Amino acid sequence: MSPLSNILWLSPEDIEILKDSFLPLLRGVLQYTIPLSLLSFFIGLVLAVITALCRISGVSVLSGIARVYVSMIRGTPLLVQLYIVYFGLGNLGIEFLKFEPFTGALIAFSLNTGAYASETIRASILSVDKGQWEAASSIGMSHMQSLRRVILPQATRVSIPPLSNSFIGLVKETSLASTILVSEMFRKAQEVVATTYTPLLVYMEAAVIYWVICFILSLIQGAIENKLNRYVKT
Repeated sequence: MSPLSNILWLSPEDIEILKDSFLPLLRGVLQYTIPLSLLSFFIGLVLAVITALCRISGVSVLSGIARVYVSMIRGTPLLVQLYIVYFGLGNLGIEFLKFEPFTGALIAFSLNTGAYASETIRASILSVDKGQWEAASSIGMSHMQSLRRVILPQATRVSIPPLSNSFIGLVKETSLASTILVSEMFRKAQEVVATTYTPLLVYMEAAVIYWVICFILSLIQGAIENKLNRYVKT
C-alpha cells in the first residue's frame, strides 16, 4: 500500500482511478473550462460596458432596453438561459440559430455575465465624484473624453474586486455547460464515473481541481488589487 493510500485511507484501486482520471479532467479544463470562462467574460465585459453606458446615458429608449435586458437575465436561472439558447433557439428550425454546444454555452454565459457585470460597472462609474466630470469639462474635455480619460480609469479600480469575484464564479458555473454536452471538466468527470462507478471519488477530485483554479485566481485578484491601490491612502 502506497503512502498516499495510508494518508487518504484509499485503496490501491482508488489511487489508480484518481491517477487515470486526472488527465481527462485536466484536458477538460484546458480545452473547454478555461477558454469558455475567458471568452465569456471578455464578451460579457464588452456587453456590460455598453449596457452600463446605456443605463446612465439619459436616453430613455437605450436606458429602457438596457433595463429590460438586465432584468430578464437577473430574473431567470442561468441553466434556463442555457437551455433556451441551445435547445430553444435550435428548435425554431432557423439554421443560423442552431449552435454547437460550445457556441451555445458561450452565448448564454456571455449574456449572463454582461447583465450582472453591467450593474457593477454602472455603480463604479456613478461612484466617481461629480467634481471629476466638472474638472474634466473645465479644461475643455468633451463628455466622451471625460468618460474615457478621467472617469473610467477611476471606475476600473473600484470595479476590479467585484468583477474578479464574478469571473471566479463564472469558472465554477461553466460546469453547467455539461448539461448541453460541452466536454468541460465536469462533463469529463461524469464520463469517468460512468465507467468506474466511483462518483464520490471522481467528483471530489473535480472539486479539488476547481478549488485550486479558484485559489490561484484569488491570488491573482489580490495582486491586481494591490497594484491598483498602491497610490491610495489607507
